[in-house]
Amino acid sequence: MNLHALRLFTKVAELNSVSKAAQTLMISQPAVTIQIRNLEKELGLTLLEAKGRGISLTQNGTFLYKQAQRLFDLETDIENKVEQLKNTGNEELQIASTHVPSHFLLPKWLAQFKQVYPATHIHLKTANSQQVIEDLLHYKADLAFIVKEDGHHADINYQFLMNLDYWFIVPYNHHLAGQTVSLVELMQQPFVTREDGSSTKEYLNALCKVHKIPPPKVGLQLDGINESIHAIAAGFGTMLAPSIAASSFILQQQVARVFIKDIDIQRPIYLCTRKNELHHSTSFNNFLHIINESII
Repeated sequence: MNLHALRLFTKVAELNSVSKAAQTLMISQPAVTIQIRNLEKELGLTLLEAKGRGISLTQNGTFLYKQAQRLFDLETDIENKVEQLKNTGNEELQIASTHVPSHFLLPKWLAQFKQVYPATHIHLKTANSQQVIEDLLHYKADLAFIVKEDGHHADINYQFLMNLDYWFIVPYNHHLAGQTVSLVELMQQPFVTREDGSSTKEYLNALCKVHKIPPPKVGLQLDGINESIHAIAAGFGTMLAPSIAASSFILQQQVARVFIKDIDIQRPIYLCTRKNELHHSTSFNNFLHIINESII
């Protein structure tokens, strides 16, 4: 495959315009058009089609654009890692994680790792599950940690680490505090929910769907676990929270559990890596060893 033509096509797809791509790349518009036509001929696929006065991607074009993005993200990742080795002689480990592993598990594992391998530079990015998987697929992370039951991506390996208990919590003086109620009764309360892309929000909606009841009323939407629990502790709403995050608030009598008849929730934590990636850095393997030792 002609990688130069693929790069031109990717810029056209990114800007949704041949002329804008040509201007950005400082080459003529006919040159860009010829390269893309040659790429289509080489692949035997139509990548672009006319749409009004502009162009749009065909289904095949959309597929190729997404794959090409990953390819050029890999190129950038390699360049960054080489530059890091040239400048410091040390490896860098990029980690993406959803909020629960990032806040309550990774600090301990990273501290153990840095005590043994102090020279390795670590960068941890915290985001929701959708963003974390995108970062891993596009080589913006070397490994990732998520809490998610299903909807696993075909290009990702998922290594199960552990299950975590999840609890429904309310303010400590709430009238449902310590009570056992039905799911439908609890869903009448205003909920503190996470942003779109959060696996906890997806799980809660799926739980309601399975039990054939409407999803909860969203009283407040926040982007993080700690922010959400603090809102509950301040006296507002209900939420589904990991026990590892909520337990200290319960001990301090700031929030309380609500028990649901015949429902106990456990959610899995996975370590995620890209499929078909046969070789990993020494830092990656050393960090994985420390994690496995910690959870045995």
